[in-house]
Amino acid sequence: MNDNAAIEVKNLLKTYKGATVPAVNSISFTIEKGSIFGLLGPNGAGKTTTISILCGLSKATNGDATLMGLSLKKQLAEIKQLIGVVPQEIALYPTLTAFENLRYVGNMYGLRGANLRKKIKDNLEVVGLSEFADKKIETFSGGMKRRINLVAGILNDPKILFLDEPTVGVDVQSRNLITEHLHQLNNAGCTIVYTSHLMEEAENLCTAIAIIDHGQILALGEPKALIKEHSTGNLEQLFLKLTGKKLRD
Repeated sequence: MNDNAAIEVKNLLKTYKGATVPAVNSISFTIEKGSIFGLLGPNGAGKTTTISILCGLSKATNGDATLMGLSLKKQLAEIKQLIGVVPQEIALYPTLTAFENLRYVGNMYGLRGANLRKKIKDNLEVVGLSEFADKKIETFSGGMKRRINLVAGILNDPKILFLDEPTVGVDVQSRNLITEHLHQLNNAGCTIVYTSHLMEEAENLCTAIAIIDHGQILALGEPKALIKEHSTGNLEQLFLKLTGKKLRD
């Protein structure tokens, strides 16, 4: 076992019922502690399935993974206490206020009282939403919902944070704030696992990436090194070179 590894994935396989090909096809990779790791691929490539398995939301058909040295198969309950998840869909109750949503999430992690109130207050301040604490989520813009969605995923101070398309469909200012906050969390010791279709954002944010397609990893390493190795000018060109230009709907 690698002591520097936040996540070690070994021969991970997922075949959905009725499918003729695996969604994730026996992939293996390691994510170092303190890294920002981008899992990148076209629609249907296997990104969300991989993250869902690592979060314990979906069960692998075969293979295993360890997170902070804990086995996904045998120690899932302990793993869930160490991770935060920010899903692609907004995981908030629209008719509850921002504070009520975050209190509910905090309670699920066992957080209570003054400690929880302070965490909510501090995080709302960081994402620029202090004055909207008592406003219902249904009144929020897309960018505001994304920022609250992020706060909900980090209330428990996770060792590993999973984000699935955290900046999709938001304005430039919200995207900038979210990526700045991710850097702050990472600098404080949080390992981040991130999916995105925004190649420029991923190139600037990630310390390591894996490009996945048809359930298999096509490239793995530091963005700059991979761009140089494949003689492409940037990450988007590398992505298209490896996954092709055919439309994925």
